[in-house]
Amino acid sequence: MTSKKGLNEGNYEFTPDYAIPPGVTLLETLEHLGMTQADLAKRTGRPVKTINEIIKGKSAITPETALQLERVLGVPATFWNNLERNYQEQLAMQKEKERLEAQIEWLKQIPVKKMIEYGWIKEFKDKIRQLQELLNFYGVASIEVWKDTWDNILNTSGLVFRKSSVFDTEPGAVSAWLRQGEIKAQKIDCKPFSVSEFRKSLMHIKSLTKEVPEVFIKDMVRICADAGIAVVFIPELPKCPVSGVARWLTPQKALIQLSLRYKTDDHLWFSFFHEAGHIILHGKREIFLEYNGREGELEDEANQFAADFLIPSSKYKRFIDKGIIDHDSTRKFAEKLNIAPGILVGRLQHDNIISWSSHLNKHKQRFKWVAKN
Repeated sequence: MTSKKGLNEGNYEFTPDYAIPPGVTLLETLEHLGMTQADLAKRTGRPVKTINEIIKGKSAITPETALQLERVLGVPATFWNNLERNYQEQLAMQKEKERLEAQIEWLKQIPVKKMIEYGWIKEFKDKIRQLQELLNFYGVASIEVWKDTWDNILNTSGLVFRKSSVFDTEPGAVSAWLRQGEIKAQKIDCKPFSVSEFRKSLMHIKSLTKEVPEVFIKDMVRICADAGIAVVFIPELPKCPVSGVARWLTPQKALIQLSLRYKTDDHLWFSFFHEAGHIILHGKREIFLEYNGREGELEDEANQFAADFLIPSSKYKRFIDKGIIDHDSTRKFAEKLNIAPGILVGRLQHDNIISWSSHLNKHKQRFKWVAKN
């Protein structure tokens, strides 16, 4: 990803902090024509009080009044309607600015700098504009709506909407990571979900574990989209210890979102098949957010699904029972399973068959995010 810091039109956009009522222009027009407010009232059939309130900005110019002004003053009704609309918009913006000024501290809850670095949002020098940019990113009208929305999502996923007392986790960071996944997934056209098609696609994807990212990412996204699953890869954010998530965007479209939290192929692929297990085995109303320490029956089921799909238990047991675990045997067994050898090494380490510092670690592929121009 490339950094998007620097000058751009958004950095110094001018937004007036005042609103000029259409009545000011109306008064200038009357003076130019040598007409009094009483004259205008008589010609439009409106009370003088109404004309005076319009000039003072206390009453709006309605479409009906705009037509009357066009006939009497010779100035198009569209002109007066546009003045009124712009005035009301400016008033609304002023009120929003006043409201947001009291909520600037919210910016500290969100990893703004990292999101700018990743190109998820634009950078603005003005904090109000930066706050508005974040609301646009989240697709919500206010901070109150943001909190209600993400409070529900993060509580549903099992990560309470507060800083964890155990893990260095910030809900703002998690919400930003999840939201970027939503945005990216919306751009992926998927066929209606089919569990049978998804199961078939997993067999194909299993063979992709041996490929490099330049190959497997494009193919797995396409294959899963044909089964109704949007697969996205989103860089990890600080204080967002999440390796993956499985959730439903619509009843016919699911999302599997992955980070490179652990940066090796065994973790990446286990995370993917774990999330696939949730999609196949569990309900559409839940959000399965994978983070340190998550436990439970559904997690155990997804773990078992991933473990057995990648390395069937019976074959794994026979391999272990032989008692010969070296470079050659590991490579050959992985070839029979049609998976990357790093996945087998990770399984052996997880089961304490070999150490985490084992010389077999050379079979693992290490991934990293590369900046794109």
